[in-house]
Amino acid sequence: MDIDDAASDVFSTTSEGPPSSVAYSNGRTMTTASSYEIDPATRSNSPMSVISLTDSMRETILYRHEYGRGLNNYSEIYRLPVDDEEFERLDIQHAMFVDIMGGKYAPPMADVMRDDIPGETKACLDLGCGSGSWILDVAHDFPNCSAVAVDLIPMQASVMPPNLRSEVDDINLGLEHFYGDFNVVHTRLIASGIRDYHLLIDQIAQVLRPGGLIDIAETDRYLYDSNRQRFDVDTNELGPPWCARWMAFLRAATQDRGAGIDAATHLHRWVSENPNFEDIVSMDYWLPMIPPIREDAEQSDSQRRFLRRMKTIVTGFLRSGRPMLLGSGVPEHIVDEMESNSLKEMAEARLPQYTRIQRVYARKRSN
Repeated sequence: MDIDDAASDVFSTTSEGPPSSVAYSNGRTMTTASSYEIDPATRSNSPMSVISLTDSMRETILYRHEYGRGLNNYSEIYRLPVDDEEFERLDIQHAMFVDIMGGKYAPPMADVMRDDIPGETKACLDLGCGSGSWILDVAHDFPNCSAVAVDLIPMQASVMPPNLRSEVDDINLGLEHFYGDFNVVHTRLIASGIRDYHLLIDQIAQVLRPGGLIDIAETDRYLYDSNRQRFDVDTNELGPPWCARWMAFLRAATQDRGAGIDAATHLHRWVSENPNFEDIVSMDYWLPMIPPIREDAEQSDSQRRFLRRMKTIVTGFLRSGRPMLLGSGVPEHIVDEMESNSLKEMAEARLPQYTRIQRVYARKRSN
């Protein structure tokens, strides 16, 4: 399928084929429930990997403010914001993923979460939960399960379901305290905060119970043209295409922080080569950061909704990247130039640019 046709039908995806059988202003409140309070036996081997804080300590220890945004004060690798503006963007992004992926969950989810084993409480883990949209859906849709949200700051929600707890944890410190505890492990777009994603996949395999589900999705943070050819731009000069140029600078800044930025390129292979997994499915989603110009009459209501969401997400992402770029030493006038030209490029829509999301889900072998 031509990529312009795929972009016009926002629910179209490209499958690679499996190798086997195939107290915030917006009404949010903060929870600091963690494994220190719920079950001390489940905390990480590292004494600093899970922390529980009083209200008076939280602001100074977990957060810091740089370049006009709120950042986590726990990890030097992950430098995207953790403030109201970012959480609102992530909520919109979650709704977009539900649309393009055909639902909230990977197809095996219902089977995996079925209450079919006497005495076992099904459990679901969301690593790098962000605003918590996905794990909140899980807690509501599967009220008999135990849901755990892990991130560098406490999860925030207007209402915290009783079967959901939030843990402050740096995934890079290991997941040994979770081994064998979960039926589902989910991650989405967390690679910019992960030092060794290949190791993380192996850790997830150990966290899953037999028959459990891994569901992961990442972007490679390159931009592509209408023929799915990568824009060949770097940080040695300034110039169009500006969105692709901005992304190149962000990749470099992320890599300088020690993150493994090419996870999306290898997800399918890493999961396939792990002997713990079977029934592996890999799918690519090509999302238009700058969509091709089309007459409104050619677009369905769902397509127009998707494009509005995408514009909001990309515009917010440009703002979210500022602390990382400025913190990596990129002069402010260059950041401003790239951001303003990227916004202009988006408004003019003369050069379509796409980002690729790779999603992989699989089951853990039962034997």
